[in-house]
Order: sequence, then C-alpha cells, then structure tokens
Amino acid sequence: MTIDTPLRVLQVTARYFPLVGGTEMHTFQVASRLAASGIDVTVLTTDPGGQLLPVEDMAGVPVRRVRAWPKGRDYYFAPGLARVIAEGRWDVVHCQGYHTLVAPLAMLAALRARVPYVLTFHSGGHSSRLRQALRGVQIGMLRPLLARASRLIAVSEFERRHFSALLRLPAGKIVVIPNGSDLPRLPRQPAVLSDSLIVSVGRLERYKGHQRVIAALPGVLARQPEARLRIVGTGPYEPELRRLAVELGVAERVEIGAISSADREAMARLLASAGAVALLSDYESQGLGATEALALGCPLLVNDASALSDLTRYPLVRAVPPDAGPEAVAGALLELLALDRNADAGAVALPTWEACTADLLALYRSIVRPGVGDAPRQTPLLQEAPDAAR
Repeated sequence: MTIDTPLRVLQVTARYFPLVGGTEMHTFQVASRLAASGIDVTVLTTDPGGQLLPVEDMAGVPVRRVRAWPKGRDYYFAPGLARVIAEGRWDVVHCQGYHTLVAPLAMLAALRARVPYVLTFHSGGHSSRLRQALRGVQIGMLRPLLARASRLIAVSEFERRHFSALLRLPAGKIVVIPNGSDLPRLPRQPAVLSDSLIVSVGRLERYKGHQRVIAALPGVLARQPEARLRIVGTGPYEPELRRLAVELGVAERVEIGAISSADREAMARLLASAGAVALLSDYESQGLGATEALALGCPLLVNDASALSDLTRYPLVRAVPPDAGPEAVAGALLELLALDRNADAGAVALPTWEACTADLLALYRSIVRPGVGDAPRQTPLLQEAPDAAR
C-alpha cells in the first residue's frame, strides 16, 4: 500500500439508518465526514427483518446490510458479516458498540483476516436489572477479543476508568474520543426564559430517572406554585410516568412528548428557556444531553453516578445521590431555579463531530501506518469556553 492510497475503513454496527439511535447517529456523523475527507469508508450493518436494501448509498457512504436472526430480537446474530470482512481488503475494522453478537462476530472475522480492529464501547444503561447485571458478564466474556484490539475507544473519562478496571487492561489501551454535538448556537439571552420550567431529557425508560423528577414536583410546587415539568423523549415507560403524575395530583403541570431528533434548534430553544434541566439517569457513558444544557448556560441537576458525576465541577451543576428521595430532589431543583444564570458560571464548549472524526482518523493512521499521523488528542469531555452561548 503506497502512502497515497486512501485508507479503507469498515464501520460495523448492529443497526444503522433508517433506524435511529445514539450509535446509529454516531456512525453516520463520523462515516459521512470521513468520506468527505477522502477516506474510503463503508458501513456494514444488519437487517433482521429482511425489508431493507442490501446495498445503499447514504450521504456518499456505501452501506451494506446482511441478514440477522432472530427477527424482532436484539441479538443480531449475523454470520454474513464474516464474508464481507474477509473479502474487503480493509485497512481497519471499527466495531461500533459491544452489546450484541455483531461485535464478537466482527472481531473474530477481523482476526482471521489479519485486519487490525478497534471498538467503541457506546455503553449505556438498561431498565431491566437482569440485563444490566449481565452487561458485566458479557464484557468479561469478550475480554480476549477486546484485549487483542489495536485500541479501545471510550467516549468519556468515566467510561475509560470503568472499562479499564472491568477488563483489567492498562489505561493506555483505551483512548477517549467524545461524541460530538450538532446543537445550534443561540443568542446569549434566550427569547423567553422561564424560571419555573423544569426540563427532563432522555428516552422514556425507568433507568433514565424521569419518575424521580415527577415525584419531586409536589415539593417544588409547594414553594413555587408556577413550576411545570416538560419531559422530552419517547419510550415504553411513558404510561407509568403519566400514571405517577395523576397519582401525585400534578398531571396538569407535566407535559410529556418528543422533539424530533432532526429539529436541533427546537431542542436548543427549549433547553435555553428552562429554569433548570434534570438528568437523573442511573447510567450515562457521556451524558451529551447534560453537556448541551451546560453549553447553553442551563442550571443542571444530575444523578451522582457514572459520567454525570464528572460534571459536578461546574458551578451551575448540582448532584443528588442515587438514593435521594423526592424531598431532596425537590430542594435541589428549587436551588437551581433560584440561580442567577447571568452570573459568570464558567460556560463550556461542546465537543464537535469534526474533532471526533479528526481524532478517529489520527487513530486509524497510527494503527495502519505506525508513526504516520498524529495520535488522538484525548479530547476532554468539556472544555472551558467563556464565550460559549448561554
């Protein structure tokens, strides 16, 4: 391979567009930018239902789909991955996520084809306690394959610490490359600022903690009768959340509904108008929604767990313990609603998709062509930025 030959990179993910999720969005953002920079990149994914095109172009990136079984389940057993990896003459195979059978199949195939591979964890929580408990067992079973990866990629310092300890691997084996954000900038002062609006963001799952904010709302209303709660998201836990709001007599003060993932300006304006934003998730690998709120100068309440704990160094952030009851959560929310958002609060800048892609490209080059290209910059989760929009 000559120095002028473009890198051939295969991005392997269990799901991809038109299916939408965090890993799907990450893969799309970096693959499209790699292609625009001249990298020969292909996305390899699965199709459990057999309803999607086997080959398709998306934003200038070839997408190849192979069948996965069983239909309607999230195992994604897709033996066809091996043939594509073996025959593609790839320089690097990048596995996006470890939760399904796609990751071990892809890593095994890369080993057999003698192709270097990397893996981004994309770890997350789960509402099932059993499934969450099995995550540790699953990652332990994958350790032999993960240990042979050229690099493992975490999206935050928390995730690097977590997996380094869990896998008993040296810290240098895992690099940190945060996800980017495409949240649009707004004027420093939002058009409408409500010191009584609380926004809770995240998929409607039990582990995301929306029920803790609802449970705290009566205590907030006792001190601030105009308070209202806007929960942004969709998911299977919605009926339980609505039922809880009715039981507590606060249904008229709670609005639940999604904002289109494509309408980033609407999300930015909602966050910027809130008196407080809550993210009480049991587990976040990066908590990008929380960092977006901080970048807009929003007072933020987080659960003191996982990557969210790393945000407590910022003046506008308060944390409550995972076992904090409704009274403690209400007190923290009231404290945030009373903060002066115009004070110098150490505004932060969001990580960008451009930086994420540049770091990945430097990593690929360091693996394929040792000594050529810069090593990843180990981008911090958040950077101080006094002029960030607030």
